Parts: sequence; structure tokens; C-alpha cells
Amino acid sequence: MPPLPCLLLFVYLFNIPFGYWRARTKKFSKEWILSVHLPVPFIFAMRMFYGVGWEFVPLFVVSFFLGQLTGGRIRRAWRPRRLSSCLFVDSIRILVEKLNW
Repeated sequence: MPPLPCLLLFVYLFNIPFGYWRARTKKFSKEWILSVHLPVPFIFAMRMFYGVGWEFVPLFVVSFFLGQLTGGRIRRAWRPRRLSSCLFVDSIRILVEKLNW
């Protein structure tokens, strides 16, 4: 089993794009519900695969919401630009703008 901090870091990083997507959607819309709940089965499967017990679930929940929060803050920080709902596409677009390609 990988160390617990590595699993928590993965959960955090995995949720950043979903938080970015969530920040663009209307609250409680279908997209909003998907952006919040879509990562849950993957994280649950990872937790089961590595045999992480129930006593660590609160740490996973905190890591999950911190990733969502970080993604939303990245989205708000980039708001003056014309953005899509994909963190990766927008990151490359902004990098190209900065490098004047």
C-alpha cells in the first residue's frame, strides 16, 4: 500500500479539474452535480483497492473538498479571460498567450 499522504495527495490533485469545472456551472444543475459526484466512485475504488480503512475517510473527504476548492479558486483567478470548462485546455491556452506563440 502506498503511504497515506500519497493517496491523499492523489485525491486532492484528482479533484482540482472537477472543482474548476464546478466553478463554471450553475449551482445544483446537472453539470454541478456531476462535477461534484463524478470523482467519488474513482476515489472509493482506489480506497478499496489499497485497503484503506474507514477510519481514514474523514481525511479523504477533506482532501476531496480542498481539491474542489482549489479548482474553483483557479477558475476565479483566471476569470477575466475567455475560458472553457476544461482546466487543461485553459492552462495551455494561457501558456500560449504568455509565450506569444
